[in-house]
Amino acid sequence: MNDQQLEKKVARDVAKVKQDLRDLEDDGAAHIAKIVEDVNQSAESVSTRVVSGVSQLGERFEKLRDDAAETVVSASTTLKNGVGHGLSQYNAEATKVAGKVPGGLGKKAAMYPWVAMTITLIIGFMAASLLKPSR
Repeated sequence: MNDQQLEKKVARDVAKVKQDLRDLEDDGAAHIAKIVEDVNQSAESVSTRVVSGVSQLGERFEKLRDDAAETVVSASTTLKNGVGHGLSQYNAEATKVAGKVPGGLGKKAAMYPWVAMTITLIIGFMAASLLKPSR
């Protein structure tokens, strides 16, 4: 091979290497663009999933709060009705007993229930101290 042939071969090889580098660069740019596009789609997908998850979580908390409020209202209504019924029964029995006590003592006890309860408590303590066996 002479010098001219060698220079032509080197020039062709250099041109081929340049073309291969351009092709490689274009392929790399296309590959990077595809990766960026995939990342953007994934980010949008992730962000959509996060937003959806947060909204579902908010709905579940709201439902839980509403259920808890409904349960508390129901329980308090039931308790109020039960206590009201029990107090009305107690009041009816207390009125019957007060009506049976002679000498108007029942009417006075009905007018001053705390005094009557205090006197009854004191009488109960005295009876307990008399009836309790010594230690």
